[in-house]
Amino acid sequence: MLDSGAMTDARRPLDGIRVLELAQVVAGPFCGTLMAEFGAEVIKTEMPGRGDDLRRLGPSEGDCSYWFAVDNRNKKLMTLDLHAAKGQDIVRRLVAHCDVVLENFRPGVLERWGLGWEALHAINPRLVMARITAFGQTGPLNQGPGYAAIASAFGGTWYVNGHADRPPARPTPVYPDYMTGLFTAFGVLAALRHRDATGEGQWIDAALYESAFRVMEYTTTLYGRQHVVRERGELQHAGWPGGAFRTLDEKWIVFTAPAQHLFERLCAMIGQPDLPRDPRFASATERPKHIGVIVDLMRQWFAARPAAKALAELTGHDIPHSPIMSMADIFADPHYRARGTIIDVPAEGMGTLPQPTVVPRLSRTPGRVTHAGARLGRHTDEILSGLLGLTDGEIATLHAEGVV
Repeated sequence: MLDSGAMTDARRPLDGIRVLELAQVVAGPFCGTLMAEFGAEVIKTEMPGRGDDLRRLGPSEGDCSYWFAVDNRNKKLMTLDLHAAKGQDIVRRLVAHCDVVLENFRPGVLERWGLGWEALHAINPRLVMARITAFGQTGPLNQGPGYAAIASAFGGTWYVNGHADRPPARPTPVYPDYMTGLFTAFGVLAALRHRDATGEGQWIDAALYESAFRVMEYTTTLYGRQHVVRERGELQHAGWPGGAFRTLDEKWIVFTAPAQHLFERLCAMIGQPDLPRDPRFASATERPKHIGVIVDLMRQWFAARPAAKALAELTGHDIPHSPIMSMADIFADPHYRARGTIIDVPAEGMGTLPQPTVVPRLSRTPGRVTHAGARLGRHTDEILSGLLGLTDGEIATLHAEGVV
């Protein structure tokens, strides 16, 4: 694994951007972490004595949640009770020094605290504010609670995931959260570009279910134009063969052949070179009707040989493929190792934690990881004194009152 300390210390593209993160769990914090990896100073607030709910999700080691540690790396963490009037005043003071605010409260909550868009925009007209919810800021469901599973169900992806003869299967990991974090980061950067050109701030409405819906491939247009509901199953686009197959030694391999030249290579590999000219498989109209024949042939082909031999033949015929990798497989894989895809990240009191590296990789201004998600309130006093200029006495009072 690559030591994160060995990553370049060159200037990063978001150096000089300051983000105030009023968000918890995955989507908002992931957006903040992406920005922090590329140089933004991200100040994350958490409830005193409780912290982000992500600290209590997934496996942990002592007080360290592995999930929190990876999705909140590079940030400055402060405790702040947003329910308290003094806490709300600190937010207003911080906003005056920030370029971006990330939040994921239900619509109207920040407004009730005097921290909505209009109030914060009045303090800082150049501010970009990203608002992440399950169902968006408008519409009849805008007050609905939701997590990634709900977004996947409502966004349509759960319906098409799984085998045709089984119930819909949950897509994992929590990709609507991660997609929303990614889409939001893109939106923030677009808004910052506009801000830098015009001086105008703006707010962003990001909904988990719309992130799931956005990646539905052709499914929306297929129903809108032809009233065809895409169903679950192994059928690939236009009836091209592919999927997961079990080998003689009980390993699993995935391949896909979504083009005519790949289909021809596949048929040659399994000893059926004339199949592409068979009327049953020669057109996009007929192929889906008979794709089961190809799938059965592939099942037999994989079942008759061990994984190593199957992989060698797929490679020899240049057919896109991969073994289905467990995390143990990934840690042992030479390609992951050669690219440094897993890095050792410093974690206070833990030594280092293995985590995914920064993606994507920029040639001139790459991102980097400096530390894992820190302990609760790790930078509270630093932010209050260094950024807001509070005295030791004022900070002590805020601690005593439970505001921080």
